[in-house]
Amino acid sequence: MGGKGGFDPDGSAWDAWRPEQVATLLGGLDVPWYVAAGWAIDLFLGGQRREHEDLEIAVPQPRFDEVARALVAFEIFVIDDGKAWPLAEHPATPETHQTWVREPVTGLWRFDVFREPSDGSTWICRRDPVIRMPYAKLIEHTPDGIPYGRPEVVLLYKAKHARPKDDGDFEAALSHLDVERRRWLRDGLELVHPGHRWLAAL
Repeated sequence: MGGKGGFDPDGSAWDAWRPEQVATLLGGLDVPWYVAAGWAIDLFLGGQRREHEDLEIAVPQPRFDEVARALVAFEIFVIDDGKAWPLAEHPATPETHQTWVREPVTGLWRFDVFREPSDGSTWICRRDPVIRMPYAKLIEHTPDGIPYGRPEVVLLYKAKHARPKDDGDFEAALSHLDVERRRWLRDGLELVHPGHRWLAAL
């Protein structure tokens, strides 16, 4: 299953959980966490609209130890330079942000934990620390209580890529973004990705 040291993680061993499964697992955790990436857009829109090969959640980097304790039944690996390192051998420092969670009994990757910069009650964008938002505003919830990141924040991260799924997520969410959300995303794009292809639509 990888042994000691860093190894090339088997991407085909992903069988990602759904958001409600992680919400059940972390339901009692007193740490601001939320579903991120593509699943967050679907939760904002009210239901799954495309396939998801993985599931990402985001947590404050300074409080990751609390999250790790809630995952004691799982194997946690820090992803650094394309290699997977057991958490015990490669501490989850701010220089990395991805943490893959594997289920020991099956050997399958179940979800990815993004460790985000944070200042207490405030989320800090890892693309540019000027961009900040209180967790109370950043985290929204589905009717059944699943926390997810505000779509404009999720889209700002997705804007770095030029993948069809990211453009599809933007197009699906665009008509549901009010004036405030559009303005925030436009300002963020102009700061982090000036001249981005999405700006014209905003």
